[in-house]
Amino acid sequence: MASSGSDARTPVIGLTTYLEQATQGVWEVRAAFLPQQYFDAVTASGGAAVLLPPQPRADEAAAAVLDGLDGLILTGGIDVQPELYGAERHALTDPPRPDRDAWELALLRGARARGIPLFGICRGLQLINVAFGGTLHQHLPEALGTERYRLGGGVFAENVVTVADGTRLAGLVGAGELRVHSYHHQGVDELGDGLRVTARSDDGLVQGFELPDDDYLVAVQWHPEQDSADRRLFLGLVAAAARFAQSRDVAVPA
Repeated sequence: MASSGSDARTPVIGLTTYLEQATQGVWEVRAAFLPQQYFDAVTASGGAAVLLPPQPRADEAAAAVLDGLDGLILTGGIDVQPELYGAERHALTDPPRPDRDAWELALLRGARARGIPLFGICRGLQLINVAFGGTLHQHLPEALGTERYRLGGGVFAENVVTVADGTRLAGLVGAGELRVHSYHHQGVDELGDGLRVTARSDDGLVQGFELPDDDYLVAVQWHPEQDSADRRLFLGLVAAAARFAQSRDVAVPA
């Protein structure tokens, strides 16, 4: 039985997380964590946030997890392995983290197969591009001659991107110039198959893309979770997730 508008449940949004060495009091352990801004953005937009750390047997675990999700966010983080797109490793590329890459690729494949709405942020955009057969610039200061996208020291740079008219992204944030928060040293080189560019910066770097069909896949190179005054991208995902939840046949216990 499909849910009606009056009894629609809160859509459940999965967010991929880090699995890194962390300190809590006297404890030094590997832990799953994600900056609070990500799940605050989801909950403030009407979704329920579920954190998804890397797991072994990625395909099997992803299949189990995705059956309980209405939307998926591939979050920011360390560099995607260049071996996944057939490139030699640059000296400044982060050390490989095959656990996270395998986990997020399994989630992406499973979400696409189920029609679950997807939102990629920074690394998330880069991983989606690679999954669709694209490649990355491993160090933008060499490719573009600028450090404008990563100032270092945990300080987000502000950059202006231009959003293309007639795109789903423009429907969410408007067409034209948009000021965004950046923190990355890699970016799209060759665009993945079937993806449509939705935003660029004035140096030509791809800053957003989407699928030009009915499937909800939106990805941006910047960090919208850092702007608590503008939740439009998260509101868009949560709305798509709510529609997806309503379209499911929900078994009602006797």
